[in-house]
Amino acid sequence: MDYLAKIFDQTKPFVAVILLQFGFAGMSLISKYALNQGMSQHVLVVYRHAVATLVIAPFALVYDRKIRPKMTLSIFVKILLLGLLEPTIDQNLFYSGMKYTSATFTSAMCNVLPAFAFIFAWIFKLEKVTIGEVHSQAKIIGTIVSVGGAMLMTLIKGPMLQLPWIKSDDDHAFSSAATHQYPIKGAIMITIGCFSWAAFIILQAITLKSYPAELSLTALICLVGTIEGCIVAVAMEAGNAAVWSIHLDAKLLAAVYSGVICSGIAYYVQGMVMKTRGPVFVTAFSPLSMVVIAIFSSFILSEILYLGRVIGAIVIVVGLYLVLWGKSKDQRSSNQDIQMEGSNDLKMIPAIDETTKVSNQELGVLDLTSNKVTPTDEYV
Repeated sequence: MDYLAKIFDQTKPFVAVILLQFGFAGMSLISKYALNQGMSQHVLVVYRHAVATLVIAPFALVYDRKIRPKMTLSIFVKILLLGLLEPTIDQNLFYSGMKYTSATFTSAMCNVLPAFAFIFAWIFKLEKVTIGEVHSQAKIIGTIVSVGGAMLMTLIKGPMLQLPWIKSDDDHAFSSAATHQYPIKGAIMITIGCFSWAAFIILQAITLKSYPAELSLTALICLVGTIEGCIVAVAMEAGNAAVWSIHLDAKLLAAVYSGVICSGIAYYVQGMVMKTRGPVFVTAFSPLSMVVIAIFSSFILSEILYLGRVIGAIVIVVGLYLVLWGKSKDQRSSNQDIQMEGSNDLKMIPAIDETTKVSNQELGVLDLTSNKVTPTDEYV
């Protein structure tokens, strides 16, 4: 039973981040469909975090009531920044970039996120980097390769891939839809969004050290994101009140699904995983989401796949797994260091016993009145 429990503890972070990627894949497909139906990306951000706040807040009030730290000015400012970085800046740019491109292109471009997260973690000393070691070199090279793959995807389109499940009758519709895409403009928006998202992940890891109540922090981030996102949406959609209307359709599904799964649950889960594995590990599995989206978007959204973008995505995946390989070596070396410290502690026990034996000698009590030393039975 102890062996099974150990295996379960070791696999929990992997299972958690893999399930998160499936959740993100579903969000991209549903959100892209809602955006195609005319939903405003800025309004989607507001509704998404309003739903997340309503879902997470009751759990935070109940389960964190005994562990919730006192709110300080420093923590409050960090929460304001967290709400600005990911719920407001990143998601507005993410959905805007998706509107200008496709769900597959957007998810593939988001694979630069681990590279940005690694750079930030290195700067803030949350990631161990020793230039002379192979695994550190692999993380640096992997970061460079990932960024290169993203540039390749953006600049090189290549021929269209003829997938067997896409009907040739739809080629004209596809080509006309493709003319309304702006890959460079969308790529710039998505890249800036990923930069903001990486900064959010690092700041979340730092904030959790002083505010270790994951559910409460998640609820506060979603609440602040709702308020800040509402300000942006009102400014961007001024004079267009119709964009705020919502019905029982794909728009409502996109808001509820992304709010519950990709804001509420995702913020909480990634916070838990970051405590043990670090921020780079959380972001390293994003290629899985890209693969799922690439497959299902061609079925559901009739999106076109191009050879150049597929090659660029493969280059990004290679770079990411160089980073992940380096991370695995870091994890192994840190575990060995912990074992060495434990063995050194065990070796110290006999030495302590010997010291105790030596020190357990009779002490003399000095009688100041008679200038005599009187032996005593007390021991150290």
